[in-house]
Amino acid sequence: MLVLTTDTVPGRETVALGLVRGSTVRAKHIGSDIVAGLRNLVGGEIREYASLMAGAREQALDRMIAEAEALGADAVIAVRFETSQIAQAASEILAYGTAVKLK
Repeated sequence: MLVLTTDTVPGRETVALGLVRGSTVRAKHIGSDIVAGLRNLVGGEIREYASLMAGAREQALDRMIAEAEALGADAVIAVRFETSQIAQAASEILAYGTAVKLK
């Protein structure tokens, strides 16, 4: 599956099949919170949260691609990510784009 952030597939005509999206909600783990709190005191990257969000982005992207495949798409264009806080300790990651068939 071709996944692009551009609005077109260079050199190819497309037929839009519709909006596709994938999302996941992830919550912090109390153990990660403790380590992150300690890291916050000394500064630097909080790897526990970075890893959590990277996994969430991959899962959201995989779910978006699965929805596009179910429509028979060859590609997803205009792909974007969005995040929102659901609760104090949980965030949603949303991946969305336009499923297209290549001519």
